[in-house]
Amino acid sequence: MKLFRLSPELDLSPTQRQNFLNVQIDAIGIGLASAAAPFLPVFLARLGATNFQVGLLTAMPAFTGLFLAIVVGRFLQSRRQVVPWFSAARLMVVSSYALTGLVPFVVPQEHIVPTVLAIWALATLPQIVVNVAFSVVMNAVAGPQYRYDLMSRRWSTLGLTTSLTVALVGQMLDRILFPINYQIVFVGLSIGGLISYYYSSHIDLPDAEPPPHTPGQSARARLRGFADLIRGQPAFTSFMLKRFVYVSGSTLALPLFPLYYVREVQATDAWIGIINTVQTGIMLFGYFLWSRQSRVRGGRFVLLWTTFGLGLYPILTAFTRQVEWIALYAGLAGIFQAGLDLVFFDELMQTFPAKYSATFVSLAQSVQYLSMVAAPLVGTWLADSIGLGGALIVSGAIRLSGFALFALKTTHAPSAQSRIAPTERR
Repeated sequence: MKLFRLSPELDLSPTQRQNFLNVQIDAIGIGLASAAAPFLPVFLARLGATNFQVGLLTAMPAFTGLFLAIVVGRFLQSRRQVVPWFSAARLMVVSSYALTGLVPFVVPQEHIVPTVLAIWALATLPQIVVNVAFSVVMNAVAGPQYRYDLMSRRWSTLGLTTSLTVALVGQMLDRILFPINYQIVFVGLSIGGLISYYYSSHIDLPDAEPPPHTPGQSARARLRGFADLIRGQPAFTSFMLKRFVYVSGSTLALPLFPLYYVREVQATDAWIGIINTVQTGIMLFGYFLWSRQSRVRGGRFVLLWTTFGLGLYPILTAFTRQVEWIALYAGLAGIFQAGLDLVFFDELMQTFPAKYSATFVSLAQSVQYLSMVAAPLVGTWLADSIGLGGALIVSGAIRLSGFALFALKTTHAPSAQSRIAPTERR
């Protein structure tokens, strides 16, 4: 795939082309750091963390985000430049992997799990900034015309880097004694944060014009204005409600998969690395496939097929104990996940005016965090009650309910942005 060479038909200025390149190299840095992510819950599980503690790893960012995402969005909406906040916050999040790797050197074994959880609890605030700023920055880099082109290249680059690194990491973990093997991985891969910081901080965007501020306006009046702004975009509220159901099913399973691999399948670290490598590596093909399908068949086709395919994934996994079949299902899920990333991004960015990106993205994050607050903990509670396999089946059923809601077609007047870009992505 041509990850770095931009097609000549893309009518980009020199600044836009450099921004595209910076986004791709930033993806390499994040791809290196992201290779540590699948092994963080495995690390806690091997240290003896409970199901609840592993669930907290997923739920903690949601607790913080639920209360602060809109505040962060309003703050970023008032900034003329979002890029410095985006790059600095990303560096802080990735640095948490390095701190995790250093913990066993300085903390008694019985306190390692709570200390690691505390580190990632503190990382939730910069993570919220990243989550809101990412969509704002990427949308500003690409514009309505090039979202699929930019994001398919970025996520392909990230996926290739992550899949290769995860494969190497999985093999290395099996050859070095625990826990020093995980410590080396977490500290070493955090170097990706420095690469990401350098290139993401060099993204060159024009100053944004913050919305006009009305001095002396009461909190009630500001809240009413915010509500009126949201009500003025019915496509946004409709999309977010449907995505809320689907994301609830997905986040419910996040802590379950690593627990299922370790406790039910008895997978080795090498096999866990292979599973994650297959899932992320195949996404390169998925981005290419769904980008073409979106141009030929439209975004709705991509939305329905990807939500349906991923709805079946946890159900198939729940009925499987053979690690080879688990890897196969993960690969198929990777294909559908690539399309879902693209179509969710594009569908969201179509539902509101670009000048209010930070405000609407932060609200979208808050709705997503609402599901993430409870769903992972419900998932681990279900695992304790009906088993990990039963909890995965519940996850699949909720995802398929989300697919059914997306399949019920609704009609809304398009926003100004959606009229510019009628069919695009994640």
